[in-house]
Amino acid sequence: MTTETRATVTNQNPAGSRIGVRALVQIGMLSAIAVVLMLFEVPLPFAPSFYEIDFSEVPVLVGCFVMGPVAGAAIEFVKILLNFLINGTVTAGVGELGNFLIGCAFCVPAGIIYRKNRSRKGAIIGMVTGTLFMTVIGCFINGFVLLPAYAKAFHMPIDAIVGMGTAVNGHINSLTTLVLFAVVPFNLLKGILVSLIVFLIYKKISPIFRFHQA
Repeated sequence: MTTETRATVTNQNPAGSRIGVRALVQIGMLSAIAVVLMLFEVPLPFAPSFYEIDFSEVPVLVGCFVMGPVAGAAIEFVKILLNFLINGTVTAGVGELGNFLIGCAFCVPAGIIYRKNRSRKGAIIGMVTGTLFMTVIGCFINGFVLLPAYAKAFHMPIDAIVGMGTAVNGHINSLTTLVLFAVVPFNLLKGILVSLIVFLIYKKISPIFRFHQA
């Protein structure tokens, strides 16, 4: 390495380090906000009690828009990890796994689309796409992975979980109808509400993250 090259690297590294540190700080900050928002859950009249809406995806989606989908997935992971370390789990880890996978299914596609088209139209298309993708993925993950895993973890028949749904929603009488009449509207409603909040606040708070804007 020549003296000139060393000088160039030396001059560039501090800026690169500042970018990395600031990104990590912002990921940590948004993750912490998400953990706090997880504490405020809203029960739904059409779904069993283990399907409650919170708004922890708001800072995750903001992070996706600001720093990209990889950072958004990192915020989602740190959020789940911090919540697990602070509050533990009451679902044998099944709920945490589902929260991470389905949260990423919403935020990452939205972040990818917005990164390619940083405009109001791009944000709307991204959030609509993310909501639909989350709903579809949520159906498959709940029906084939999460609900069977939950039943196995607690040594209960799947019919018992279906029965929890039947108790609050007469349309639910099988695993399929539980997915159709609880999981689908749950994810659609959550995606719409989170998207609306981010749409209303993003431009107001984006100057805080101007460092990362292209």
